[in-house]
Amino acid sequence: MHSDTLPSYPLWDEPQSILSRMIDNIERVILGKRETIEAVLASLLAGGHVLLEDVPGVGKTQLVRSLAKTVDCSYSRIQFTPDLLPSDVTGVSVYHQRTGQFEFRPGPIFAQLVLADELNRTTPKTQAALLEAMEEGQVTADGETRRLPYPFMLLATQNPVDQEGTYGLPEAQLDRFLMRVGLGYPGLRQEIEMLNRLSDPSPLDRLKPVVLQEELVQLQRLVRRVHADEAILRYVVEISSGTRDHKDLLLGASPRASAALLTAAKARAFMNGRSYCIPDDVKGFSEPVLAHRLVLSPEARLSGIRSDELLQHIVSKIPVPGMRRAAGS
Repeated sequence: MHSDTLPSYPLWDEPQSILSRMIDNIERVILGKRETIEAVLASLLAGGHVLLEDVPGVGKTQLVRSLAKTVDCSYSRIQFTPDLLPSDVTGVSVYHQRTGQFEFRPGPIFAQLVLADELNRTTPKTQAALLEAMEEGQVTADGETRRLPYPFMLLATQNPVDQEGTYGLPEAQLDRFLMRVGLGYPGLRQEIEMLNRLSDPSPLDRLKPVVLQEELVQLQRLVRRVHADEAILRYVVEISSGTRDHKDLLLGASPRASAALLTAAKARAFMNGRSYCIPDDVKGFSEPVLAHRLVLSPEARLSGIRSDELLQHIVSKIPVPGMRRAAGS
């Protein structure tokens, strides 16, 4: 569908302009959360999925809708409820009496940007319907495998699991999210500005796409070309290995997590205008990429230890490597 020819513009000039337009566009709706916006955009550039976890009412859904309006891609929303069935997500075959044949009607998962709203309010069986889509970009229904549109990104919102009426996401599904990020409450000035806007038409309704689908695909290809020195690869693996034998963890970071951390680091380097990774790219995304994949021991949970704090401690103990720049950088 898309040509493999890379764009002729300078590697970092035009992409940086596109990324700035995307961030500025989203910030017209989401105030004072640039770090979270950049993490979500990095996930998009890396071809990964995002779990937005926070309390209700802080703008998780608004952020996803703003991203969908910023990128000229197809978009759908799935409201997850306790009675939602897997076929409500993936699609269903309908029998036509006149033709005597079954016709497959694609579900809402067949879009390029998919909002899985309040994912943890549905049953594990329905949650599992997303696993194949997230990992392989395809859906198998009625014995037939169908490819999802490309590029494909799932953005799921989740309320804290200690709230009533929620189901914890299984480890296999958490491991398929490139990042878990939160928004948090807005600052005083941002919340006042939000209240001032209530008398005007919603900024979300006025958003227009600022990046084409073809441009997004090219940006994703450029991210894959970012160079990672051997020292960076070793640093990534040492961080993951440090979680696997820690006394307070039952489950550490998987090899998939290592690959995710490297991909996210490349996206961070790209967004900062570099064609090569530095250790700060790895450290900067270690928490959103790895923390949600860790499983604490019962003793650690009883002691009130949090996975993000434990990960920070592990990363702080690993020597930051020296490195060489990529040739020609």
